[in-house]
Amino acid sequence: MEPSLILLAEDEALIALDLQDALEAAGFAVLHVFGGKDAVKALNDTENRLAGVVTDVRFGETLDGWTIGQKARELFPRIPIVYVSGDSAHEHTSQGVPESVVLQKPFAPAQLVTALSILLNALPPPIPG
Repeated sequence: MEPSLILLAEDEALIALDLQDALEAAGFAVLHVFGGKDAVKALNDTENRLAGVVTDVRFGETLDGWTIGQKARELFPRIPIVYVSGDSAHEHTSQGVPESVVLQKPFAPAQLVTALSILLNALPPPIPG
Protein backbone atom coordinates (compact mmCIF):
# COMPACT_ATOMS: atom_id res chain seq x y z
CA MET A 1 0.00 0.00 0.00
CA GLU A 2 1.35 3.39 -1.01
CA PRO A 3 1.76 5.96 1.80
CA SER A 4 -0.68 8.87 1.89
CA LEU A 5 0.74 11.96 0.16
CA ILE A 6 0.73 15.22 2.10
CA LEU A 7 1.37 18.59 0.46
CA LEU A 8 3.63 20.65 2.75
CA ALA A 9 3.81 24.36 1.89
CA GLU A 10 6.44 26.00 4.11
CA ASP A 11 8.96 28.66 3.09
CA GLU A 12 11.32 28.30 6.07
CA ALA A 13 13.67 25.45 5.15
CA LEU A 14 14.57 24.35 8.70
CA ILE A 15 10.94 24.27 9.80
CA ALA A 16 9.97 22.42 6.62
CA LEU A 17 12.68 19.83 7.21
CA ASP A 18 11.47 19.17 10.78
CA LEU A 19 7.85 18.88 9.65
CA GLN A 20 8.71 16.67 6.70
CA ASP A 21 10.79 14.37 8.93
CA ALA A 22 7.92 14.06 11.42
CA LEU A 23 5.37 13.33 8.69
CA GLU A 24 7.61 10.76 7.02
CA ALA A 25 8.38 9.09 10.36
CA ALA A 26 4.59 8.77 10.83
CA GLY A 27 4.33 6.94 7.49
CA PHE A 28 3.29 9.76 5.16
CA ALA A 29 4.90 10.68 1.86
CA VAL A 30 5.57 14.43 1.59
CA LEU A 31 5.55 16.79 -1.38
CA HIS A 32 7.27 19.96 -0.12
CA VAL A 33 6.89 23.33 -1.83
CA PHE A 34 8.24 26.71 -0.70
CA GLY A 35 5.38 29.08 -1.54
CA GLY A 36 1.77 29.69 -2.44
CA LYS A 37 2.17 29.63 -6.22
CA ASP A 38 4.01 26.29 -6.07
CA ALA A 39 1.36 24.92 -3.70
CA VAL A 40 -1.46 25.78 -6.10
CA LYS A 41 0.51 24.23 -8.96
CA ALA A 42 0.98 21.05 -6.88
CA LEU A 43 -2.73 20.95 -6.05
CA ASN A 44 -3.55 21.15 -9.74
CA ASP A 45 -0.89 18.61 -10.76
CA THR A 46 -1.46 15.76 -8.33
CA GLU A 47 -4.96 14.64 -9.44
CA ASN A 48 -6.52 13.26 -6.26
CA ARG A 49 -3.31 11.71 -4.98
CA LEU A 50 -3.16 14.16 -2.06
CA ALA A 51 -4.45 12.96 1.28
CA GLY A 52 -3.95 16.27 3.09
CA VAL A 53 -2.44 19.75 3.05
CA VAL A 54 -0.18 21.38 5.63
CA THR A 55 0.44 25.04 4.88
CA ASP A 56 2.15 27.98 6.46
CA VAL A 57 -0.08 31.05 6.43
CA ARG A 58 2.45 33.74 5.46
CA PHE A 59 4.85 33.36 2.52
CA GLY A 60 5.68 36.98 1.66
CA GLU A 61 3.82 36.69 -1.65
CA THR A 62 0.26 37.36 -2.72
CA LEU A 63 -0.93 33.77 -2.27
CA ASP A 64 -1.15 32.97 1.43
CA GLY A 65 -2.02 29.77 3.27
CA TRP A 66 -5.65 30.77 3.65
CA THR A 67 -5.90 30.92 -0.16
CA ILE A 68 -4.14 27.56 -0.48
CA GLY A 69 -6.68 26.00 1.89
CA GLN A 70 -9.58 27.46 -0.10
CA LYS A 71 -8.13 26.26 -3.41
CA ALA A 72 -7.50 22.78 -1.99
CA ARG A 73 -11.12 22.53 -0.84
CA GLU A 74 -12.40 23.72 -4.22
CA LEU A 75 -10.52 20.85 -5.86
CA PHE A 76 -10.93 18.25 -3.09
CA PRO A 77 -13.94 19.18 -0.90
CA ARG A 78 -13.09 16.93 2.07
CA ILE A 79 -9.28 17.16 2.08
CA PRO A 80 -7.81 17.73 5.56
CA ILE A 81 -6.11 21.12 5.97
CA VAL A 82 -3.66 22.02 8.74
CA TYR A 83 -2.48 25.63 8.86
CA VAL A 84 0.72 26.57 10.70
CA SER A 85 1.41 30.15 11.66
CA GLY A 86 3.67 32.28 13.78
CA ASP A 87 1.39 35.30 13.87
CA SER A 88 -1.94 34.63 12.17
CA ALA A 89 -3.61 31.84 14.15
CA HIS A 90 -6.19 34.32 15.46
CA GLU A 91 -7.48 34.72 11.87
CA HIS A 92 -8.39 31.03 11.54
CA THR A 93 -12.06 31.51 12.42
CA SER A 94 -12.59 34.08 9.66
CA GLN A 95 -10.03 32.91 7.07
CA GLY A 96 -9.62 29.14 7.49
CA VAL A 97 -11.77 26.56 5.76
CA PRO A 98 -14.31 24.58 7.84
CA GLU A 99 -13.09 21.47 9.64
CA SER A 100 -9.45 22.55 9.49
CA VAL A 101 -6.90 22.99 12.26
CA VAL A 102 -4.40 25.77 12.96
CA LEU A 103 -1.19 25.23 14.92
CA GLN A 104 0.55 28.25 16.43
CA LYS A 105 4.36 28.24 15.97
CA PRO A 106 6.36 27.08 17.76
CA PHE A 107 4.82 23.63 18.18
CA ALA A 108 6.16 20.11 18.48
CA PRO A 109 6.20 18.20 15.16
CA ALA A 110 4.23 15.44 16.88
CA GLN A 111 1.36 17.93 17.26
CA LEU A 112 1.23 18.23 13.47
CA VAL A 113 1.07 14.46 13.02
CA THR A 114 -1.68 14.25 15.63
CA ALA A 115 -3.74 17.07 14.08
CA LEU A 116 -3.44 15.60 10.59
CA SER A 117 -4.27 12.10 11.83
CA ILE A 118 -7.40 13.34 13.61
CA LEU A 119 -8.60 15.09 10.45
CA LEU A 120 -7.86 12.03 8.30
CA ASN A 121 -9.62 9.70 10.73
CA ALA A 122 -12.72 11.92 10.70
CA LEU A 123 -13.22 11.39 6.96
CA PRO A 124 -16.01 9.03 5.94
CA PRO A 125 -14.84 5.70 4.52
CA PRO A 126 -14.54 5.57 0.73
CA ILE A 127 -17.50 4.20 -1.15
CA PRO A 128 -16.55 0.97 -2.96
CA GLY A 129 -16.88 0.80 -6.69
